Amino acid sequence: MTADFLVIGTGIAGLSFALRAARYGSVVVVTKGDAYESNTAWAQGGIASVLPEGQRDAGDSEEEHVADTLDAGAGLCKEAAVRTIIQEGASTIHDLLDYGVSFDRANDHFQLGKEGGHSHRRILHAKDTTGREVARALIETARNTPNLTLLENHFVIDLITSVKLGAVAEDRVLGAYVLERKTGEVKVFQSDRVILAAGGCGKVYLYTTNPDSATGDGVALGWRAGATIANMEFIQFHPTCFFNPGATGPEARSFLVSEAVRGEGGILINAKGEDFTKVVDPRGSLAPRDIVARAIDRELKRTGAPCVYLDVTHKPKGFMAERFPYIHATLLKFGLDCEKQPIPVVPAAHYQCGGIQTDVNGKTTIRGLFAIGEVGCTGLHGANRLASNSLLEGNVVARRALDEMMRLYPPGKESLNPPTIPEWEHGDTAEPDELVVIYHNWDEIRRLMWDYVSIVRTDNRLRRAAARLKNLKREVREFYWGHRVNPDILELRNLVAVAGLIVECALRRKESRGLHYTLDHPESDEHYRADTLLRKF
Repeated sequence: MTADFLVIGTGIAGLSFALRAARYGSVVVVTKGDAYESNTAWAQGGIASVLPEGQRDAGDSEEEHVADTLDAGAGLCKEAAVRTIIQEGASTIHDLLDYGVSFDRANDHFQLGKEGGHSHRRILHAKDTTGREVARALIETARNTPNLTLLENHFVIDLITSVKLGAVAEDRVLGAYVLERKTGEVKVFQSDRVILAAGGCGKVYLYTTNPDSATGDGVALGWRAGATIANMEFIQFHPTCFFNPGATGPEARSFLVSEAVRGEGGILINAKGEDFTKVVDPRGSLAPRDIVARAIDRELKRTGAPCVYLDVTHKPKGFMAERFPYIHATLLKFGLDCEKQPIPVVPAAHYQCGGIQTDVNGKTTIRGLFAIGEVGCTGLHGANRLASNSLLEGNVVARRALDEMMRLYPPGKESLNPPTIPEWEHGDTAEPDELVVIYHNWDEIRRLMWDYVSIVRTDNRLRRAAARLKNLKREVREFYWGHRVNPDILELRNLVAVAGLIVECALRRKESRGLHYTLDHPESDEHYRADTLLRKF
């Protein structure tokens, strides 16, 4: 299959790009599962944006949003990228409204929420299922857009580049090998313009707020293709994942209690009812996520308790059901009335602040390859993401990526004498006969990452993780080359690759900054006030 634009991923970044690109050429969007299986669709809180005068919170400004973002990023944000993305945020909100996204309003104004690290109310939301509403509008629009083909259940195995095919004069992307899950057939998708928008890697950890699809596919694809990787040590742990050890199923294990609940007055307390976060930061429960997550981790280790609690029982009766209907109803389904009982919570892996290194336009080090959304690292988040800046970044950078792509590589300006792309060959490989090997390795990766590479780290734990991952990579590589590809093998291959990148970046940063906290180097060090970069070739 040939297309002017090949987009990998169906979150806000991928679909925002695709909908605009369809005006200029043919677009194929592929996703490994259902179109709704994205981190975007799971986002509860909202999208941060300083609206025009008359619609914004009193006293708020783009400068205030910039300052909050830089403060949360712990000295590692790229200020130029921060300013660009924030300044262009409000205009891209209009794009979402045009696609049919319905944000909560009070009369003729948007209702604005507040989350940790924000000095003002500036979060647009749709109750507590904002991401689902954004995904709905974008997917429905995509299905009805001429020139745009949406292919679900198509798993990208690897990107095809000129260097991989032996043409070393210039490294450029040529397309991708894609597995059709229904038939098991591997197809060649040819395009000079490939957009990676495949989301994050939360499933590399034992406990995560992410959907099961978040196995780091985009970062792994970029890494194997030769793109530069940046700052993968900065994995954000959301402070308030519902603690429900007796329940089963993905919703019970990964249910997020939005930070917006704390923005509306929810308070973190321990089993004695004490607000332990005030000891760590005067902002208490509304401090940036890295500070709050470490405060919870410290409290759990100090007391030996299995969880802490998010208390909203002081709010008026009916408030939670009205403002957070999804959270309220889901907790009731698990037997907890949050208007009468505090919510048991623990931190869980939530968002990668690093990824494939890009400029503010999503451009990578490989010609024609762009990375947007969570998979890309523009410098907006630095060492810690400010809440609700992620949907903002995905939407803004999608627009900028298309503008840059049209400037550099407009359709019709194809590669001269492109190398011939060979068909995929299964060779003599057999169907996997023992899936238990895959499941065991999957569980081992996630457990060792949780035990050794989570909220608080040490050099010794990181070295242990690196040593075991080296062996796991060898086992996974042998399994991959010895069997016909299937989604389980591909996810495991990507998972172990991304785990290795996180550990390697963490080992190189001999300081504590933002989300990377190590007991061996507990202070920040100006020597390390720079991106951690990994290059394969």
